[in-house]
Amino acid sequence: MRQGSDLLRYWLPAVLWASLIFSASTGAMSARNTSRFIGPFLHWLVPDISDEAVRAVQIVVRKTAHAVEYGLLSYLLWRVLRKPKKDDDRPWTWGPALGALALAFLYAVTDEFHQSFVPSRGASPGDVMLDTVGAALGLVVVWSWGRWRRRW
Repeated sequence: MRQGSDLLRYWLPAVLWASLIFSASTGAMSARNTSRFIGPFLHWLVPDISDEAVRAVQIVVRKTAHAVEYGLLSYLLWRVLRKPKKDDDRPWTWGPALGALALAFLYAVTDEFHQSFVPSRGASPGDVMLDTVGAALGLVVVWSWGRWRRRW
């Protein structure tokens, strides 16, 4: 029963989050579709905002979303590899963090490959890099949190 418990506790959140990222790689979350929400919201917030400023904010929001979603993915993958327990007194080791970063990078590559088949999307090596940087930053947050909490 222990393996089933570990499967639900560690793997399920990572798989569900990866599935959410995959679903966001469809046409539904393309720049054209997300601009239907971001643009009107910005015009409501700042009625005299220029179209150029709206486009700039949309790019920042979309790229920030990339970094954040992969930061969370790397955290969840780190949990899969480390399997932290309550009151875990093990010191920080870089193995699980580097493994999580490598898996997040590989997932980013497959995500961009998937997007290359979606007519309203495109594959971008720059997005793979952004996703990987977001994953690395997510792991820095995990490490920093653990240091702050005096766990390692």
